[in-house]
Amino acid sequence: MLKYLRYALLAVTALCLLTLAIANRAPVTLRALPDDIAAVVGMNWQINLPLFAVIFGGIAVGLLIGFVWEWLREHRYRSEAGTKAAEARRLQRELAAMRDAKGEVQDDVLAILDKKS
Repeated sequence: MLKYLRYALLAVTALCLLTLAIANRAPVTLRALPDDIAAVVGMNWQINLPLFAVIFGGIAVGLLIGFVWEWLREHRYRSEAGTKAAEARRLQRELAAMRDAKGEVQDDVLAILDKKS
């Protein structure tokens, strides 16, 4: 049931984005600098794009910046988790080696019988 609800939500979202793109097909001019500053600097870079491309591009760039920011922010936690996992594996290997060296009985029933004797 939730699977169909997810597909319905995706279809509605796609329909809304398609409607937004069709409604905003008019070309707009993107400039790197305002006209006055571009005249002083001598750089008059501009490009004509449909408005929906500018909107979707802005959303994509914002998501990309957010993902990278979170990835960098959580690096400390991933590093600590990796260190703890490696330490846990090392301790498990050490425990297994100690059990093998002691010659402990692996079967619980035999261990109980050995303690009674």
